[in-house]
Amino acid sequence: MDFERIIGRTLLCALVCLLMTACTPHTKEAALPLDVPEAFSANGSSETSAAWWRAFRDPALNDLLEQAIRSNFTLEAAWYRLREAEAVVDREASQLRPVLDAEAVGEGRWTESAAEERLRLGLAAQYEIDLWGRIRGSIEAEKHRLAASREDYRTAALSLAAEVVRTWFSLAEARQQREVLEEQIEANRKVLRLIRARFGNGAGRRVDILRQEQLLESTREQKIAEEARIEVLEHLLAVLAGRSPREGVARFETGPLPELPPLPETGLPLDLIRRRPDVRRAYHLLQAADRDLAAAISNRYPRLTLTASLSTTEDDTRNLFDDWVAALAANMLAPIIDGGQRRAEVRRNEALRNRRLSSWAQASLTAFQEVEDALTREKKQVERIASLRQQIRLARQSLEQLRNEYYNGVSNYIEVLTALTGEQRLRRDLLAARRQLLEFRVGLYRALSGGFETSRETADGNSG
Repeated sequence: MDFERIIGRTLLCALVCLLMTACTPHTKEAALPLDVPEAFSANGSSETSAAWWRAFRDPALNDLLEQAIRSNFTLEAAWYRLREAEAVVDREASQLRPVLDAEAVGEGRWTESAAEERLRLGLAAQYEIDLWGRIRGSIEAEKHRLAASREDYRTAALSLAAEVVRTWFSLAEARQQREVLEEQIEANRKVLRLIRARFGNGAGRRVDILRQEQLLESTREQKIAEEARIEVLEHLLAVLAGRSPREGVARFETGPLPELPPLPETGLPLDLIRRRPDVRRAYHLLQAADRDLAAAISNRYPRLTLTASLSTTEDDTRNLFDDWVAALAANMLAPIIDGGQRRAEVRRNEALRNRRLSSWAQASLTAFQEVEDALTREKKQVERIASLRQQIRLARQSLEQLRNEYYNGVSNYIEVLTALTGEQRLRRDLLAARRQLLEFRVGLYRALSGGFETSRETADGNSG
C-alpha cells in the first residue's frame, strides 16, 4: 500500500512538473538584427503635424484631401479588411468559452402490429481546457494580425494622401506650363511678324520665316500636350476623391506652385521605426508568427476536453420532463503517431518567424533609406533649381544681345532661334524642377510620418 502511494505521488509530481513546463509560453522576445543609426544626415527645425500636407498652406488642397480620405474606395476597402481582422479575433477568442448546444429529436417507428413515437430533448456542453496555451497563443497571433491590418490601413491612408498631394502639384505645374506656353506662343508670333516685316523690307531670308513658323507650331503642339495632361490629372484627382472622372476637379483652383516649406525635424532613426506604420506592421506580423509557433508547439501536447449533457427521452409528451439523465465526462486526447505532421508544422512556423524577422529588419532599413534619399534629393534639387535660374538669366541676356545683332545685320537668325528655344525650354524646365522639389518634400513627409487618424477611426473610436 505504501509502495502504491509512493508511486502515485511520484506520478502526480511528474504530471505537475509537466503541466508547469508545458504551460510556460514558447514565445521569444524579438530584437532588431541590425545597428540603428544615431541620427540622420540632416535635420530641420520645423515641427510637422500628422496632417503634414497643411504645411503647404493650400485650403483647396486640404479640402480635396479630406474628401479623398472620406470617399476613396481603395481606402474604404482597406478599412473593411481591418474589420475582417477584428471578426477573426472574436472568432478565435470564442474557443476559450464553453459551447452549449440544444437538441430536439422526434422519431417514429411503425410495424404491422404497432406504432411507436419517441421524443428526445437534450443539452450538450463542451469546453476545452487550454492547458498548454495553444488557444491563447492563436488568439494572441490574431490580435497581432489585427494590429498589422490596422497599420495596413494607416499606410494606405498615408499613401493616398501622398498621391493626392503629388497629383495636385502635377496639375498645378501643368496649368502653369500651359500659361507659359501661351505667353511663348504670343512672343513667337511677335517675332514672326518682325521677321516678315524685315523680309518685306529686303532684309533676311525666306528660310528665317519658315524656321520661326516651325517654332510657333511646335509651341502650339506642346500646349496641346499640356492640355491633355491637365485633363488626365483632373480625372485622376476625381477618382482619388471617389468621384467619376468626368466630374473632374475644375472647381478646385490650384494656383501657382507654392514655395518649399522649412525643412521638418527628422528626429531619431529609432523613433522613426517605432512610429512608421509599415515598420510597425512588419513587427506585428513577426509577433503573430511567434505566437503561431508557440501554438504549434503546444499542439503537440495532449488536449483535455470536458463534456456535459442533460437529456430526457419519453414516448409520452406529458412525461417528457419527469425523467432526466445527466452525464459529465473528461476526455484526454494525446497525439502518439502522426507521421511527423506536428513536428513539420513547428518547423514551418520557425521558418516563418525567421522570415518575418528578416522582413522587419528590411522594412526598418528601407525606412532609413527613404528618409536619406528624400533628404539627398531635396538638397540637390535646390541646387539644380538655383542653376536653372542662373541659366535663364544668362539665356535672356544672350537672347537680347543676339536679337539686337540680328536686327542690325551682324548675326544670322539661326543663332537667335537657338537662343530663343533654349530660353523658352529653360523656363519650362524650371517649372518642372520646382514641382519635382515639392514632390521630394512630399516623399520626405511620407518617409517621416507615423500616419494620421482618419474620420472612420475617429467615428469607430467614439462609437466603441
